[in-house]
Amino acid sequence: MDGDSTTAADSAQAPGRPAFAMQTPRIPGHRIFFGPQGLRAGWSLLVFAGIWFLLLNVAEVLVGSYLHMRRNQPMPPFTGLLMEGSQFVPVLLATAALALLERKPVLFYGFQGQARMVRLISGAVWGFIAISAVVLVLRQLGYLSIEGRTLGGIAALKYGCEWGGLFLLVGLTEESTFRGYVQFTVTRGIGFWWGALLFAVLFGLVHGTNGGESPVGLIGAGAVGLIFCLSLWYTGSLWWAVGFHAAWDWGQSYFFGTADSGLVAQGHLFSEHAVGRVLWSGGATGPEGSVIVFPLLLIVALMMYLWWGRRVKSQFAGAAWKPGRLPVDDN
Repeated sequence: MDGDSTTAADSAQAPGRPAFAMQTPRIPGHRIFFGPQGLRAGWSLLVFAGIWFLLLNVAEVLVGSYLHMRRNQPMPPFTGLLMEGSQFVPVLLATAALALLERKPVLFYGFQGQARMVRLISGAVWGFIAISAVVLVLRQLGYLSIEGRTLGGIAALKYGCEWGGLFLLVGLTEESTFRGYVQFTVTRGIGFWWGALLFAVLFGLVHGTNGGESPVGLIGAGAVGLIFCLSLWYTGSLWWAVGFHAAWDWGQSYFFGTADSGLVAQGHLFSEHAVGRVLWSGGATGPEGSVIVFPLLLIVALMMYLWWGRRVKSQFAGAAWKPGRLPVDDN
């Protein structure tokens, strides 16, 4: 999977080729494995997946005995932190290994560039606004009942900070896994948006492992994945997506106390319960399992276009629907 068939020898003579591509070894059948950007995209993804899967299993062995979560019971913050940490470290190390192989900074795949903190904070603001809009619409239509506060004082601050830190880690983990190295690599193999569609589907399917998830929730998760890819398309960065992701989950799980992809948090500010048809209320899945989410996501996409689309040329513009070169390193 790599659309550019230029040989390694040709690339060595072309100006501006990556150093790694210039030094690709001349072995029998080298064109099968190497292209003008080094190891071809398909092989790179296989190597990444192999390292990631191995480390994920090691992490599961190391921390599995500490994860005692009962099904259909609220998740404590510490348990969630262990679960996410055991997923974040493998994807970070796998990305670092491939970055070393490709001679790029480990932050190259969506986490470097300028205005990182601004993008993180603005993404978080929009993420909280978006989930609040969904919750308030459901409440106004009678599909969600908010029963009042369950925490106050120090306990509210404590749980709010704990869940905030955890969901920031969730955002980093899931964006790194589904829209970090793999999205950048598949872009040079088949094109940005083909890769975005592929990993959006996978992102949705992975949420099916959560108890209480629904078909609408799975489609909604995939749609949110496309929104995150849209932010990467416009900004060349995943920081906005990380902020949005973290605040969306924090708003559901901690602030409003709703289910989040079927999971319920231990220690939340408000208490609620779904009312009426699951298609509209989201049921056990939570607000993101409601069809109300889809028009909201369309509004978010439109606002992103109005804010970025008219004044920003995507770094991936030359590889929208066809294989292309990765963006130039932005240190």
